[in-house]
Amino acid sequence: MACAVATQQDRHNKVPDGLGACWAQRLCYSFSSDLHYSIFEEIRKGSIIGNLANDLGLNIKDLSSRKCHIVSHVAEKYFTVSLENGNLYVRDRIDRETLCGVVDPCFLAFDALVENPLNVFHVKIEIQDINDNAPKFFHEIIKLEILESTLPGARFLLQNAGDLDLGMNSIKNYKLSVNQHFTLGEKTNAEGVIFPEMVLEKSLDRETQNFYELILIASDGGKPPKTGTALVKISILDVNDNFPVFSQDVYKISVIENVPVNTSVLQLLANDKDEGSNSQITYSFSNIQEDALKLFSINANTGEIKTNKNLDYELANIYEMFVQAQDGGGLATHTNVIISLIDANDNAPEITINSITSPVSEDALPGTVVALINVHDKDSGENGEVICQITDTTFKLSSSTGSYYKILTTKPIDREKKPQHNITVIATDKGSPPLSTTKAITLDISDVNDNPPIFEKPSYLIYVSENNSPGTSIYSIHASDLDFEDNSKLTYSIFNTIMEDSPLSLYISINPVTGVLYAQQAFDYEHQKEFNFWAMARDNGSPSLNSNVTVKICVIDLNDNTPNILYPSQEIDGSTLFEMVSLASEPGYIVTKVVAVDADSGHNAWLSYHLIQTSEPSYFNIGQATGEIRTLHGFQEKDALRQKVVVMVKDNGNPSLSTTVTLNIIVAESFQQILPELDSQPKDFNSQSNLQFYLVIALALISFLFMFTVIFAVISKYRKLQPSPAFNALNTNIYSQVDPRVLSRYSNGSLPMPFSYDVCVALDSNKSDFSFLKPNQNATIPNLIDSENTGTENEDTQETETTTNIVESMNFSCPAVPLLRLKAPLFTKKVNKLKK
Repeated sequence: MACAVATQQDRHNKVPDGLGACWAQRLCYSFSSDLHYSIFEEIRKGSIIGNLANDLGLNIKDLSSRKCHIVSHVAEKYFTVSLENGNLYVRDRIDRETLCGVVDPCFLAFDALVENPLNVFHVKIEIQDINDNAPKFFHEIIKLEILESTLPGARFLLQNAGDLDLGMNSIKNYKLSVNQHFTLGEKTNAEGVIFPEMVLEKSLDRETQNFYELILIASDGGKPPKTGTALVKISILDVNDNFPVFSQDVYKISVIENVPVNTSVLQLLANDKDEGSNSQITYSFSNIQEDALKLFSINANTGEIKTNKNLDYELANIYEMFVQAQDGGGLATHTNVIISLIDANDNAPEITINSITSPVSEDALPGTVVALINVHDKDSGENGEVICQITDTTFKLSSSTGSYYKILTTKPIDREKKPQHNITVIATDKGSPPLSTTKAITLDISDVNDNPPIFEKPSYLIYVSENNSPGTSIYSIHASDLDFEDNSKLTYSIFNTIMEDSPLSLYISINPVTGVLYAQQAFDYEHQKEFNFWAMARDNGSPSLNSNVTVKICVIDLNDNTPNILYPSQEIDGSTLFEMVSLASEPGYIVTKVVAVDADSGHNAWLSYHLIQTSEPSYFNIGQATGEIRTLHGFQEKDALRQKVVVMVKDNGNPSLSTTVTLNIIVAESFQQILPELDSQPKDFNSQSNLQFYLVIALALISFLFMFTVIFAVISKYRKLQPSPAFNALNTNIYSQVDPRVLSRYSNGSLPMPFSYDVCVALDSNKSDFSFLKPNQNATIPNLIDSENTGTENEDTQETETTTNIVESMNFSCPAVPLLRLKAPLFTKKVNKLKK
């Protein structure tokens, strides 16, 4: 049967339902008054003591989620709480005599702890005594020796019985078996202990009967009562009429618990007025508990009591025993010895972690409760008073109710600086010397996404050679994040930038995990020299953070383009080109100029010009830097009319690339001289059919008539001017500046200065129609003549105007393709047309 007692204040201190949610933010505490229960010892295992949930005002449904449990060093062995119905059950056998001994009343106390919010309730259970122990005599046989001279009315103090029960269940009376000589009486000492006394009612006669055996019965007050017996053996002796007498009826001493083994704690002394053997006293324990008998021993001859083992104040702090002094004549007397233990500081404090919040978010506010600890010292008095402190300044201890302490944060926590805190709790008692205990609490700090990614460099400048293999990695950008796990997992991307109307993804891609940049296609320096874009690193936090960095990829030029010859232009059919030079040309006369460009840049576009094939002896040389072909010396009439020159143009790359062009230079004073030369061309110069050959002859004749008309017109108009060689004025300078339309196209090549061309060719050379130069209506005559040709400027201008008028009068149509615009002698242009 169990009885629960709760004060009215307890009823008002019930914890309201629904407060468990505050645990997510901080630990909440509420402490109520004591809750009292009363039960009998030896109650059956599994018996219900009471409904702890209802008595504490807790919701039974929340017991499991709030982790209701018992916190005690002793009581948790005997009691348990059901999380299903809130009942408090008996867990193990409860023996009041084992727990409390002679202490009355007997209490078992514990703390009932629930979380979310955290509450601690103090519960005390009173263990009531039942009559479960029968009286017991320490000696089952009591031996007495009585002088036969003993007078009736003599009283013989017998050994009292011991009963571990208390109150009504303790010993109430003694009885002696029926006999003729002895009756039973009682004696109560100063401590209220009843001792049986055997009273002689009738004189003894040793000669009639020298030995008696009586049964002494001790009965307790239980219902039904329990009894214990002892056999009293009485020997009748000759006269010994003096009993030993102790100096005190009760001996009370105090002994510190940490005395060494075999230490003398008390010296008993009893005197006997008799002489001889009747005065020789023997000391012995007449009634003592079993645990005390293991700790103490008595010298039978001297009456000295010593310790047998180490004493422990925490196990028992008082021992009571009875000592008998018996003389040699068999007379005995008893005294009561009470030994009290003094506590020594022999127990260090114990630290128990009742609750801990780990990990703690790094954005937790100062004052957040992270742990609840309990400090207990088994010692008493100042030896049991404990002072607690911690070493980590990030946290502090706050004293709570009783021996509980809260650990709180004192300032903001940064996981990146210290991801884990080892809090050392030091508990020191006030004993002398003081004892201390340390306990380490490991507290992990959970990450918050408060750090953006950081790139290794403020910007990236990457050099990649052109003609790279598509799909190869070209560089690896890397960023780091001080955060942890998902908050530090980075994803790389690049901005979708448009490069010349094309998305950047056609050229560059990035591995989102590793940050490796890949070329999606082969780079062409001549098409795209650099790529500028932003790379972004984004973490996987919530919300995510990101950082950007500028990336510039510079394409390195390789020598992958051969020089391109702009002038003289290569004919489609591969025919050799002709240039005409006057027989009277002086040394150093500029015959023509080879113009070439290279799509590469830098050293790869530095061009040089070389003659690789000339006639013997050579009449010409070429400027390596300019490409100008000049005469080495004057010509003679015996020299060959046609000179073949092969020019090689090569760049400065490694390895160097080159291209060649073949020039046929005609040395003649008049146009009639070149006709036989044209007729004597090798067959390999004419890949056309016989029909085409006749067309060329016809074209030459028409051109001759055309030139004759031009010369006639010039002479008629400018009679005052002296005639000059037919071709000197026209061949003075054949170079010009580049047309702006061409300049924009070759601005990255190797052409160092403007150089414009304008050539009209037939779209189909197989047609029988003739194509002539059609005048440019938008161009002025001075633009067709080199500004450096100052000596013959007027003369050339007039000739050009006359030629233009004649061409218009002939009504020839020229579906010209404007490839190159040369301000070269018009006659040279016509010769090229004749060749075609």
